Amino acid sequence: MARVFTLGTETPLVGPELKPGDKAPNFEVLNNDRQKVTLDDFKGKVKIISVVPSLDTGVCDAQTRRFNEEAAKLGDNVVVLTISADLPFAQKRWCGAAGVDRVITLSDHLHMSFAKAYGTYLEEHRLNSRAVFVVDSNDTITYAEYVPVAGQHPNYEAAIEAAKAAR
Repeated sequence: MARVFTLGTETPLVGPELKPGDKAPNFEVLNNDRQKVTLDDFKGKVKIISVVPSLDTGVCDAQTRRFNEEAAKLGDNVVVLTISADLPFAQKRWCGAAGVDRVITLSDHLHMSFAKAYGTYLEEHRLNSRAVFVVDSNDTITYAEYVPVAGQHPNYEAAIEAAKAAR
């Protein structure tokens, strides 16, 4: 059965379904200054990768704010990345307006590289679905959650506990 994400209607997800124990695929996205960023830029750190369709929607906004709050409690060895297909300019503006300063927002808009590698690609809409991944310091996935419906929140507690347990 094809994997889907409900964004009004059921939309097929393109790409692999990653699971704990899988090696985290590399990707190329843009930071808020339009500079290329890859998974390798965070070598040696535990990574919470929070994936959202658009920061300009209610659940995506809340998800990013929640992980921003949690980031301060997780220590210097954990980095929180929020990835969406929003333009880097929009991400930068949103972060400033929201006071989000601990999460690193990254744009997948150029090549949808992250979405294709992590199985969150909604090709029909050129968006990412909602998902959360925890990747340990050796770039192994220790937690993966593909949220099935746009209006549903991820399991924040499970992701945070997975990040605390990762080395």
